[in-house]
Amino acid sequence: MTTHEYTAGATPPPGAARVGTEPAPVSAPVPAAAGGKPGRDRYLDLLRSVALVRVVVYHLFGWAWLSILFPSMGVMFALAGSLMARSLKRPALGVIRGRVRRLLPPLWAFSAVALTLMFAGGWNLMKDPDLGGAWGLVKLVDYVIPFGAPPFPWHVGSKSGLLEDTWAVQAAGPLWYLRAYLWFVFASPLLLWAFRRLPWATLLAPLALTAVLGTGLVSIPGETGNAVSDFVVYGGCWVLGFAHHEGVLRRVPRYQAISCSALLMAFGLWWASGHLGPDGWDLNDIPLAQAAWSFGFVVVLLQYSPSWQELPGRLARWDRFITLSNNRAVTIYLWHNMLIMATVPIIDLAYRLPFMQSDSRAGLLDTSYNLWMFVLVWPLIGLAVLAFGWIEDIAAKRGPRLWPDGGKPKGGASGGSHRARTGAPSGGGHRV
Repeated sequence: MTTHEYTAGATPPPGAARVGTEPAPVSAPVPAAAGGKPGRDRYLDLLRSVALVRVVVYHLFGWAWLSILFPSMGVMFALAGSLMARSLKRPALGVIRGRVRRLLPPLWAFSAVALTLMFAGGWNLMKDPDLGGAWGLVKLVDYVIPFGAPPFPWHVGSKSGLLEDTWAVQAAGPLWYLRAYLWFVFASPLLLWAFRRLPWATLLAPLALTAVLGTGLVSIPGETGNAVSDFVVYGGCWVLGFAHHEGVLRRVPRYQAISCSALLMAFGLWWASGHLGPDGWDLNDIPLAQAAWSFGFVVVLLQYSPSWQELPGRLARWDRFITLSNNRAVTIYLWHNMLIMATVPIIDLAYRLPFMQSDSRAGLLDTSYNLWMFVLVWPLIGLAVLAFGWIEDIAAKRGPRLWPDGGKPKGGASGGSHRARTGAPSGGGHRV
């Protein structure tokens, strides 16, 4: 089993680097923020934004070392777990209903576009040999409520078409995070109850279960196995979010927490060294290494958590970006893979320009292709935020906003305070 992050599937022309193969992410998607309430922890907002950017970069370039440098999915699930623990001061049923309400409308918008393109590309669900006919129709429910893995064609359209014929695999890849997030949301009342009675057992149980699965002692096939693996691999990080909110981590001497985390992370790298996957040191392909490294990494981040009310020093210049990305995290996470692929036909137009009609200039574009994809994907993400981001506001029962970056519109009213309270998944890649 793998903690599968999928690659953005566009194929650049010969000579260009292949698009990355990376969960949520990202933990994942991340949530919308509500306006005007004090008490935002800007350090956690910063971590969420870094995690989202890392997800996009990983899915574009596919650099395996990014899964070690910053395990985005573990970070996003930990942040979401902390928010969930805070929310569960209220009745659990209402909290779960609110989380699901915030998650589903952005998913429905994405699903409507993706399914329309799949069917327009010639996908016949009833004749798909991988889906068993009518069972595929039933599985379409996962595009509405992501309890399982949604169906998609492995090839749709033409290899010579506008997008590579495997685009649907890449577009549907990020939906694993929403499934995992939903499972954690429904399990959180029980997990928090257990954590408050047996904190260390509850905190370490997911690592033990990951060891059972990751060493092959128990094997669960298919998408059921992937779902269970996701749940246990990132379960420790989710419960670490509980520990952060409940103050358990603060009661552990820092030297002890950091020392134990370092040993756990070293174990994760040692295990990875003997179980390298198809992409080498990519921890997304090595569940036990991913769980150990992410757990230790998150402990270190939360132990040093400074709880900023304002971003300090030079970080303040990124305030609006961090506010916007936190307010539109679900939108960014859902659409980024499809938008990475959308850069390819746009960049390909450059080959038709009169001054590009030489082998040397075409070759220069070939070698810098992925760099141009990186440059172009961000304005496309901005367009997606404008086109679909307001759905996150509607889902959160707020007035719709086009660009909630905390700035003031011309009329002088605030466009969404950076102190606003975050309320949905904290995102990320199958996988971040």
